[in-house]
Amino acid sequence: MHYRIEVNGRQHEIEAEPDMPLLWVLRDLLDLKGTKYGCGVSLCGACTVHLNGAATRSCITPLSSVGSASVTTIEGIGATVVGRKVQDAWLDVDVVQCGYCQAGQIMSAAALLAKTAHPADADIDRAMAGNLCRCATYVRIRKAIKQAAGVGADKAGVAP
Repeated sequence: MHYRIEVNGRQHEIEAEPDMPLLWVLRDLLDLKGTKYGCGVSLCGACTVHLNGAATRSCITPLSSVGSASVTTIEGIGATVVGRKVQDAWLDVDVVQCGYCQAGQIMSAAALLAKTAHPADADIDRAMAGNLCRCATYVRIRKAIKQAAGVGADKAGVAP
């Protein structure tokens, strides 16, 4: 079937089956490789993208359900003010170890901060639940989210 999809502010015309997961549309048809395949069943968060600003697991989102929604991937999140703050904080705090999960982590964090400018720890826990990091950089992830939100390290519950 023929679809028109908006990704990172650009319109794309594609041919795909309606049940093709958005993840494979992004990676295989649009050559956007930043969104990762992790588990394929929405348990790890590596495939997280934004649909109209909401963090969404692209591995279980069929193309037919995207409709006219705006899709933002890790390649495009830095064009937003919040996304740029999150990416800058990630680098400043040195969150990344292996890096595989980080695109999904950043996308979930950016969605959180777009809705809740100054999240409490419970807000962060809820928003980041389901984003798994095998390297266990969770303390640095929380610190980076707090930094992007403008909360000092002393208030983030993490030593500087």
